Amino acid sequence: MPLLLITPRTPEPGAWRRSAGVNGSGSSSRARVFTAFVSRSDSACHRRLLLCEASGSSAGERGQSGGQKAPLWLTADMESAVVLLVVLLIPSVCSVCPDKEPGLQPWIPGHSEKHHVTIGYGQKVLLMASATVHSIQILNGGKLVVADSNRPILLRTRSILIGKDGELHIGSWDCPYRGNVTISLFGRLDSGEEEHSYFGRKFIGVGTGGTLEIHGRPKLAWTFLNATLRPGGGHHRSFLLQRSWGSRGIMALVIDPDGRGVLQAHRFDTYRSKNESRRLAEFVGRVEAGLILAMLVNDEASKNLEESAREGLSELGSRHVQSLGFRHSWTFIVKKGDPSSAVEDHSPYEGTRALSEAQSVAVFQSRSGERFRVTASSQWLQEVEWSDWFDRDDEGGSGDWEKLHDLHRTHPDRLCSTPLDIQAQTHDGVPSNQTGDVIHKIDKNYGFVCLNRDQPHGLCHNYRVRFLCGKRVRPQAFMSIDILSGDSILELADKPVGWEAGDRVVVASSDFSMFQAEEFTLLPCPTCSGHQVKVKGKARFVHLGEPVDGVDMRAEVGLLTRNVLIRGEMEPGCYSQDACRFFPFDTFGGHLKVERAFRAVHLSGVELQHMGQQSMGHYPVHFHMNGDVDERGGYHPPTSVSQLSIHHSFSRCITIHGSNGLQVKDVVGYDTLGHCFFTEDGPEERNTFRHCLGLLVRAGTLLPSDRDGRMCRDITEGAFPGYVANPRQDCSASSTFWIANPNNNLIDCAAAGSQEAGFWFIFHHVPTGPSEGLYPPGQSEHTPMGRFINNRAHSNYRAGMILDHGVKTTPANSRDKRPPLSLTGARYGPHQDADPSKPRVPALIHHFIAYKNQDHGAWLRGGDVWLDDCQFADNGIGLTLARDFPIRGMQIYDGPINVHNCTFRNYVALDGRHTSAFGFRLNNSWQSCPNNNVSSISFDHVTMTSRVFFGEPGPWFSEMHMDGDKTTIFHDVDGSVSEYPGAFLVKEDNWLLRHPDCVDVPDWRAAICSGHYAQVYIQIRNPANLNMLMVRNEYPDRLLTLEGALGKKKHYQQFQPVVSLAKGYTVHWDQVAPAEVTVWLINFNKNDWISLGICYPPGTTFTIISDVHDRLSKQTHKTGVFFRTNQSEKLERSRPSRGYYYWEEETSLLFLKVKAHSSREKFAFCSVKGCERIKITAVIPDKSPPSNCMSRAYPRHSKLPVVDVPMPKKKSNSMLSEHFLEVRLESYTTRFFHIKEDFSFTEVSGRKFYQLEDGIQVTVIDGHNGSVVGSRGFSTSLLQGVPAQLEKYIDGLKDRSIVLMTSKGHLGTRGGWTKVLERLGVNKSIKLKDKLALVGFKGLFRPDWVRLELDSDRAKIHQVVPFPVVPKMKL
Repeated sequence: MPLLLITPRTPEPGAWRRSAGVNGSGSSSRARVFTAFVSRSDSACHRRLLLCEASGSSAGERGQSGGQKAPLWLTADMESAVVLLVVLLIPSVCSVCPDKEPGLQPWIPGHSEKHHVTIGYGQKVLLMASATVHSIQILNGGKLVVADSNRPILLRTRSILIGKDGELHIGSWDCPYRGNVTISLFGRLDSGEEEHSYFGRKFIGVGTGGTLEIHGRPKLAWTFLNATLRPGGGHHRSFLLQRSWGSRGIMALVIDPDGRGVLQAHRFDTYRSKNESRRLAEFVGRVEAGLILAMLVNDEASKNLEESAREGLSELGSRHVQSLGFRHSWTFIVKKGDPSSAVEDHSPYEGTRALSEAQSVAVFQSRSGERFRVTASSQWLQEVEWSDWFDRDDEGGSGDWEKLHDLHRTHPDRLCSTPLDIQAQTHDGVPSNQTGDVIHKIDKNYGFVCLNRDQPHGLCHNYRVRFLCGKRVRPQAFMSIDILSGDSILELADKPVGWEAGDRVVVASSDFSMFQAEEFTLLPCPTCSGHQVKVKGKARFVHLGEPVDGVDMRAEVGLLTRNVLIRGEMEPGCYSQDACRFFPFDTFGGHLKVERAFRAVHLSGVELQHMGQQSMGHYPVHFHMNGDVDERGGYHPPTSVSQLSIHHSFSRCITIHGSNGLQVKDVVGYDTLGHCFFTEDGPEERNTFRHCLGLLVRAGTLLPSDRDGRMCRDITEGAFPGYVANPRQDCSASSTFWIANPNNNLIDCAAAGSQEAGFWFIFHHVPTGPSEGLYPPGQSEHTPMGRFINNRAHSNYRAGMILDHGVKTTPANSRDKRPPLSLTGARYGPHQDADPSKPRVPALIHHFIAYKNQDHGAWLRGGDVWLDDCQFADNGIGLTLARDFPIRGMQIYDGPINVHNCTFRNYVALDGRHTSAFGFRLNNSWQSCPNNNVSSISFDHVTMTSRVFFGEPGPWFSEMHMDGDKTTIFHDVDGSVSEYPGAFLVKEDNWLLRHPDCVDVPDWRAAICSGHYAQVYIQIRNPANLNMLMVRNEYPDRLLTLEGALGKKKHYQQFQPVVSLAKGYTVHWDQVAPAEVTVWLINFNKNDWISLGICYPPGTTFTIISDVHDRLSKQTHKTGVFFRTNQSEKLERSRPSRGYYYWEEETSLLFLKVKAHSSREKFAFCSVKGCERIKITAVIPDKSPPSNCMSRAYPRHSKLPVVDVPMPKKKSNSMLSEHFLEVRLESYTTRFFHIKEDFSFTEVSGRKFYQLEDGIQVTVIDGHNGSVVGSRGFSTSLLQGVPAQLEKYIDGLKDRSIVLMTSKGHLGTRGGWTKVLERLGVNKSIKLKDKLALVGFKGLFRPDWVRLELDSDRAKIHQVVPFPVVPKMKL
């Protein structure tokens, strides 16, 4: 094989062309030689491998380049081998810059608005200079390329039409345009110019077979502020120090003399060590002259502050350091070498209850002339807290006396001696100034007095008081730097790649009003860091630059300026009669439209200004009825628009109509009329909006959904005569992202201010307009949602996100006079393949952030809409999950989750289909976390019965046999769900979590409980296919059977029960016990514990250790060993390094005390050191029987149920129309030796009715308002002798009465009176016993909460009943 040396040539960097044969034909047999180069130039094609075919053409024909080339050695024998090499290297090849392509003819057309230009029939021209023409047509192989010149080029024209085989090129992907070019589209709406039948006027149109490639310089499209921009333009940096070992002493910060930030930060703990004092003196000496030194004390710094350090600071200019004493506050700022610049403050320590502060402020000027302020503060702060509530009443019945002196004497440890404030209220929470009582005295230094004699009605309410007390002071120190110039510094989250002085940017609002968005011009800033830019002027509003309470509320910063500009030339004012009704400015801008069957369209790095028209089909960028524009449609590479800045436009930003697969990336849309990112008729699918920003989206006139109230009323085109608009229902929907088909992708996008909504998913029952017939009726309502990930919405008026409504797809008529495309109702229910007969597919909204939206963070209506890792903060209403007949609104799963400030609307439980605002993931094997917290929940048109549903076996909920179905729980932090503040809601039959005072909620299949809860993960191996039975010692007959969170074929299994802390449990198995058991402590705080007895076969031996497992590093380290003890009491003496286990041979139970030894951070599953575990390895005798020790364990280990955490008091919600009524019924027998006595009572909302005689007691409650109507007893003799009296009494009750019944003494279980029970909802087949407790109902339907308890010794019901009592709607 011959060796061929490829000699270096000098083609244009990136050149690669194939010109074989004579005159470019491929027919010649002349040998072809390929030449390869490595470019080391700094041109657009950086360090790419270039392949160019050497032919008879000269270097001049190829173009000149100043870059140096290094030859490559290639071996070649056959042309095919070389061609194959070229094909393989295509991905690395850089195309020639469009304006350097051979064969282009220079074109300088001059300036004439009457010049009609046609470029066709193979003409290829290069625009070399600015020009003005009437219009340009490019077709039939014509090509227009704009030269990349050092001089700006301005091309003015009425229109550019790129027809069949026509091409327009400005730069390319590999060779972006580097100069500055503007295409300016001119013309008035009333000019009388003939318009194109498809494109209209004032346009760039890409027709069938046309190619449009425009690629400006790549620049960062948008980013976030990384520091808050405040009114006044000052750039602010601060450093906060509080009490801790790591911040005590003297803090010394060295600041750049140009104000760019802190160069060094050191701490000298001169309280602890004299060495620290000497180190401070050495540090001060090393600081270079001219640098700014800020020093401040945090906590204490004087104890070991030696004279050498004090003298050094005195030489710098300090006057107070010599007198610095114990815990004195001290601040000092100086420019090293200039003592006259020193600013200092000093304040002595005044004790644990007194405030003190030293603050120094100094202003400096940088070398560039900017002024900046340095502030240092050292202080002792005092925080305050309210005391407990107190209620004494000891003044002989003269009134209500709550004197501070008496309270302090009684509660010296709970009340401060000198309060800062006082509050008084009734026990129902009504403030004293709202009760109507005349208050004799309320004074923080005296207390509270209300005298009965002063009251018109003769009695004071019963009051309680609390006092505001100051805590012990704590130290705090901070330092800040503020730029004071007339300009502003923006601190950005990303490097502003490509941004230049003179560029315009917009900073989004981070408040409720979108009109707080502000534009700025970039200035040169040689002193700015890599993430900073300097802008002209000052901000008028606050723009946040940091998260608030864990929610990312940073304002977006979008780039408006690009080096390639397409703009519409505008008149100074409005002149069109129609548009002038609503806009004071010219709205006849330019537009860019792409027709079906185009050849290629790619736009990047382009600015579009004053584009769009208030007429249908004319938008800044418009893909019209193009079908598939990606690989499915034969487009390689797929069609895309990226890095566009579309601003001050007059109709939308980007419109996708009847087109699929378009890639829209890094686009900024700002200040537009009507929907910004717009999918039009419903068939648009698979389009991707990635990292797009839209802000300041105003109303427009085109569609009803674009219009505001005034436009909606004034524009009635298409309406039936007599139509009267309802703007809020028919119109008023202008949105940043208007998505007419859910099968589109929105990723990393921001909707930062619109007149109505940020993201709006709307549903066309059938496609309309040119799209008519593209899908069958109803398909869009059932289409699964595309990817919706990491999006954010703020500063929108109506909502951050709406998934609701459709558009009217029928003409107006006498029955429905609204014009077509008005808003109407729609129900979203996604199914596989959009087929309702196939399984439902959840719509997943992942990591959505909504904040500072005036009405709603999100309004979501539909079936199976799942919110995952979303945040709603500081909205008018946080999250509204609105569904007409859903199964569950917010689905609680795993955790921990926090749901705060959310409103649920229109949740209606149906007869046969349980509907609730809160529910749980169904058929779930995974855990439910006790730290799932809900608070500040509001309900609108949601009955008490529909607030929560824990599920039950049957339709919709399957068998409810999986572990996650059995262990559901959440924490009602403020009682806004259950009316019991601080209570936990648990599944009604989970006796691992219940206690005697829990209140049943039959409608929810739940119980309201109090307690301290955590979890244990019990992992097993060898074998892993077991079921676990867990029993709490207080309820040995109420076992919980768990199947495990993992499949039975796994090599290990994991059970995840929630447990009540400080209780005893036993664990049993349906087969032989596993050889390996690992107990994980989950959500345990330090010193939390449970006692655990695990069943093993007799003769089992154990090896037990404790360890800590780091879930991140996957590392485990052993912490202790457990030793066997023969004394069960010794389990209490276990330590972290040495524990004890007790093997009880009589029951075959292995006992351990499972206790957490390390603290846990809030919301963390495990401790700060890792997950604490106990690992049990057992050697089990062969052929052992199943390890179920229940019969031996109980009653030996049974315990009397006790309430460790008292139940919270039920809230009084007198302002609400719906409530829970708490009822408690008990009928029981007590025995004292041979004496037996019966007791019975009924309690309604704390009011008790005791049953005095044997028989039954009937208490009646009005089912409409919850008031007790009466309580009457029926003796045993009366029931047996004249049962008709009871029947007559029940007959006389109003319908929808709640009837409570208890028994006392020996109850006759037969007789006519028992028929009454059937009328109150009791099953006819029930066999009565002596003790009876009934919550019944008289009415035409049977509520779920009707309940009967029967027993020989004790019958008890403690539950809530909702009122008003209403029937369920039929399914």
